[in-house]
Amino acid sequence: MSFDSLGLSTELLQAISDEGYTRPTPIQKQAIPVILSGKDILASAQTGTGKTAGFTLPMLQLLSKAKEQSEKKRVRALIVAPTRELAIQVGKSVETYGRHLPLNSVVIYGGASFNPQITKLREGVDIIIATPGRLLDLVKKRVVDLSSVEFLVLDEADRMLDMGFIPDIREIISLLRKKRQNLLFSATFSAEIRKLAGGILNKPVQVEVSARNTSPHEVREEIHLVNMEHKQAHLSYIIGSRRWEQVLVFITTKLSADELTKQLRLDGLITETIHGDKTQGARARALEGFKEGRVRVLVATDIAARGLDIDKLPHVVNYDLPKVAEDYVHRIGRTGRAGNEGLALSLVSHEEFGLLKDIEKLIKHTIERVETHDEWSEPVAQAKGKKVARPTGQRRGKSYQKKSPAPKKKSSESRSKSRGQRSSKRR
Repeated sequence: MSFDSLGLSTELLQAISDEGYTRPTPIQKQAIPVILSGKDILASAQTGTGKTAGFTLPMLQLLSKAKEQSEKKRVRALIVAPTRELAIQVGKSVETYGRHLPLNSVVIYGGASFNPQITKLREGVDIIIATPGRLLDLVKKRVVDLSSVEFLVLDEADRMLDMGFIPDIREIISLLRKKRQNLLFSATFSAEIRKLAGGILNKPVQVEVSARNTSPHEVREEIHLVNMEHKQAHLSYIIGSRRWEQVLVFITTKLSADELTKQLRLDGLITETIHGDKTQGARARALEGFKEGRVRVLVATDIAARGLDIDKLPHVVNYDLPKVAEDYVHRIGRTGRAGNEGLALSLVSHEEFGLLKDIEKLIKHTIERVETHDEWSEPVAQAKGKKVARPTGQRRGKSYQKKSPAPKKKSSESRSKSRGQRSSKRR
């Protein structure tokens, strides 16, 4: 099947051709005709499978087909995304595919100045791509009117649930017109998301391209069993010895991200960091440098697990395993995109072995273990089906250190003999 068979306009087909795409992905094949028919949709697919184009292309076509010629523009489409990075990425897709259409858009998100966003909104836009918090701030400032929205898109809805945005989403929906087309896209569906969809969507067509919570088929996965204190050295060694030139490293906390970046730089690796405490400008520069090959390693917290679109990213490393097993699937989905092969390597310490079991239970397969010559006993032995004898009183998660034996108590006969020897010496 080609894009020509999906009923898209000449202008959109030209934009698709400009980008070098010839065949739609499975989610695009199923979603685009449904959206063009005017129906609501509840769609799920693995990350990196073209979900953004799956809703952007048909939405642009419907908007351009019924565009009203009037001096005063009104907001006709709203796309809500959980993070700044994802909103920016979706905004680029809208610009790219809509370049030959008489439509304009704006991306609004927190962490940036209000003024440029307000100026753009007052000029009039057809499409808003926004994060929930900043959108509501602008509504309260009376610079955006959502009462004419005909298309509502919730992208990565499960992530919005995880980040606590559902009350904001409900408030935004209360500001929209009742008659509209609703598109809900997500990498995974939970019971809570289905409940949310039930209150928003009107008789939706459900599209689920792949099984929930599965690893992308194009991604090869490895587990390296490494002591926590040896992880940084092991990561530097792997990057250097395997000659990796572009590596996205996921880590749990902002402080750990900054410390790891500092250590990798000391090892001669050009490294940048993106996390919630970085300004939008700093994050954009770091990401741009990484995409252009000037930055070799990008260390990121889970704020970057969704929405990063890096062409042919070859390597993803889980420096820390995520606390929520589903986030593992989202992280490794940054590589192996659009049919390209990728490698997802996880450094797993003794303390994280329980998290590893949760991940493998979720994705329903055992991830390949790779010998690292790191002596930390229990997980290595368990991976080989052996039991480890834990020293008496040894608590799980503590290092195995052999205690020096306590001095033996001397018998009364020995004590008497020792006193006699000391008395003899004094005489």
